[in-house]
Amino acid sequence: MKTRFLMLNISNGRLLLFSLVMCLCRCLQAGTESLAWSMARVWDEEILAAIRIDLPHPPVHARNLFHLSACMYDAWAAYDPVAIGYLYRDKHTAADKAAARREAVSYAAYRLLAERYLFSRNAFTTATALDARMAALGYDKNNLTLDTASPAGVGNRVAAAVSAFFLYDGALQTQAYRDLLASQGGYVSVNLPLITGTRGTFASDVNRWQPLVITNAVSQNNIPVDAIQKFLGAQWLQVRPFSLARSDSTLPWFDPGSPPRLGGAGDGQFRDEVVETIRRSSELTPDDGVMMDISPGAFGNSDLGTNNGKGHSINPITGLPYAANVVKRGDFARVLAEYWADGPNSETPPGHWNSVANAVTDHPLFSRQLGGQGAVLDKLEWDVKLYFALNSALHDAACAAWSLKRYYDGGRPIEMIRFMGQLGQSSDPAAPIFHKNGLPLVPGLIEVVTVSSSVPGQRHAGLRVNTVAILAWPGQPQNPTNQHSGVRWIVAADWMPYQKKTFVTPAFPGYVSGHSTFSRAGAEVLAAITGSPHFPGGIASHTVSSLGFEEGPSSPVQLQWGTYFDAADQAGLSRLWGGIHVPVDDLTGRRIGSQVGRNAWELARQYFDGSLAASPVFATIHVLDSMRCEVRFSTMRGLYYKLQSTPDLSQPFVDEPGGFMQALDAQMSISPVADSGRKFFRAVRSLKPQG
Repeated sequence: MKTRFLMLNISNGRLLLFSLVMCLCRCLQAGTESLAWSMARVWDEEILAAIRIDLPHPPVHARNLFHLSACMYDAWAAYDPVAIGYLYRDKHTAADKAAARREAVSYAAYRLLAERYLFSRNAFTTATALDARMAALGYDKNNLTLDTASPAGVGNRVAAAVSAFFLYDGALQTQAYRDLLASQGGYVSVNLPLITGTRGTFASDVNRWQPLVITNAVSQNNIPVDAIQKFLGAQWLQVRPFSLARSDSTLPWFDPGSPPRLGGAGDGQFRDEVVETIRRSSELTPDDGVMMDISPGAFGNSDLGTNNGKGHSINPITGLPYAANVVKRGDFARVLAEYWADGPNSETPPGHWNSVANAVTDHPLFSRQLGGQGAVLDKLEWDVKLYFALNSALHDAACAAWSLKRYYDGGRPIEMIRFMGQLGQSSDPAAPIFHKNGLPLVPGLIEVVTVSSSVPGQRHAGLRVNTVAILAWPGQPQNPTNQHSGVRWIVAADWMPYQKKTFVTPAFPGYVSGHSTFSRAGAEVLAAITGSPHFPGGIASHTVSSLGFEEGPSSPVQLQWGTYFDAADQAGLSRLWGGIHVPVDDLTGRRIGSQVGRNAWELARQYFDGSLAASPVFATIHVLDSMRCEVRFSTMRGLYYKLQSTPDLSQPFVDEPGGFMQALDAQMSISPVADSGRKFFRAVRSLKPQG
């Protein structure tokens, strides 16, 4: 993985050669992988590879993962008598059902991925890899048949159905996911950009997001990006989700309320959270001697939306206590920040949770039982159901989180700390540089530079008198390979998060944390589909021996988690030590992610067991005037509905004009014109457009 990062910095010719070598290696491995992996796993690995070399855009990749998963699940379900397909619901037979499913899954997956990554940042590399995969599997990529007597035809039809349903779902796929123009309702920042290479900020409203100007800006995986940030995913307030429902399309899918505002509601919390972020920054050093036990026996097991956990008393699988895992706090904090940021080979959080799910499935103690009960499923059935449930939840997490980012437009710590720090201190009106919206003074953490404290040998040496200084990580060292910055006193208006200086913070508002929302949603699905919140064996781990932002850790750090929720909580914590979010972004995201994951699992399960067809349709009637009424009824996206009426319940119901219509949202409204007298209405559902 490090090699790929290095090669991306070399000339285009070398990059092309490297890409072709990678494709060839993956092609040669295809035969052995297909023996160990299901066909769904093969294609999940392909999309993860495509994500790693594309621009990191979490909502886009979550959407693509969901739609790929829908393709693979529907192709599998086409040969199952019970399961209901998400969008393709015809049923087929084959002499060799297992072979037919592998072929149908492959054609559906290939078509969808070829479409979605056609204009990606490394489109040629991805297209070459996808073509090589089809060839290695023995399938003809040019077989465009729609004849469902052939599994290839089934797969091609599935891909066409999924593509058509989502092409105009609000993501603006046909516009390369670029937001609308300002004149069309697109996002416009209220703040001028913050130039990260200069001191302070010119934000006019610190409660709202401020885009950054970053010299030599690159994405996490080293792809050059625009120097001035634009809100990635601003249009996601309107993107079609899987299980979410709302009554007003202009509002977020979940509304936990506004984040705290400086000078407004929650002013005290705003200040406390800024102080907490500075405190986390002051802990980013291995040189302070502070040690902590990060084993599942001492760290984790927090209540939802809190960091109150004290660990698990025992490993429930072995019945034994967890062994201690004592490390330097500064090493742990830095490792955590870099690991969950996904680093130079970023899969983004949705891809990361696919990797977690794959590792769980590969564990020798794992049994493929849905919900931890019943028959052991074959690899393909398990994987198509796992990916469908997991990635529907991750897509919904993107819709939920990014709708809040757009609606509340919350700021990020770099803006908050610099803004308050350049104003002064807010603790003592009688002391120098007082400002009501300045930083609170905290001895040993946030102080005013004085004449005596600024002289050589003193803690604020070299800093200008009557400025606010904070003890914090001072930024990336000149030589990140052989140096670490530690922490020291710096001018608050110069503060930088623990990130690469060419990245700094993601290009979208802070509230709520996408990492926290994605991670908790993913954890909820894994706990539900496996039947246990615990990783197989009661523990999972990942060892980090080197950092990317600076030298370290001083010794290898093994991250450990007892449960999927512990891992998700650490993903949220990573953004606090990383300086990307304040606590309210993280904790609120966790709570929303939990609901998202639970909802997605409950709906996905109804597709698996076929119970979706029997779920009730709830309808209400609203009188518009003396001649018209509106009938509203609950729907399942992708299914078909029509309205029927009768003047008397003793008479048969007859169709209202319009016939069956495909539901695009969680409810449908129809305004029929009433005849003389009253009418009784009912909504009729069908899996197919003809009923």
